[in-house]
Amino acid sequence: MTIEGGKATPVMTIAALETFLHGAFPQAFGPGKPHHIETIGPRTATIRLDAAEEHLRPGGTVSGPALMALADIAVYVALLAQIGPVALAVTTNLSINFLRKPAPGAIFADARLIKLGKRLAVGDVGLRGAGDDDLVAHCVATYSIPERPAMG
Repeated sequence: MTIEGGKATPVMTIAALETFLHGAFPQAFGPGKPHHIETIGPRTATIRLDAAEEHLRPGGTVSGPALMALADIAVYVALLAQIGPVALAVTTNLSINFLRKPAPGAIFADARLIKLGKRLAVGDVGLRGAGDDDLVAHCVATYSIPERPAMG
């Protein structure tokens, strides 16, 4: 991670992240899969879920587990964009508040890292429907970052 003007500059591009995620998590990323990286920035990422029939619960709304997975993925992508491809960075806590029913279709998760340390990262995520600024859910997630060998 590099620091420019007090902000962390991503060390991975969207293309590099997509390649890594397709290899590490082919069930969620890659051609024909529902999750897509929209943007990355200094300690931020936006992920889109194309919520289809398999993501819905009775009543025609996007399910809680689908929203939780989307939020978790968004923090993971924001983290990897900053630290590089560390597959074994894992979620240690995730808390989500469901605010209103999201309609089927595109759901966006806007993540930002509010703490990025050597061993822990904490991210804040707002989830919203396409063309809507009102949040459908809000999430806070903590990731454990494994110790990495010293470069030398």
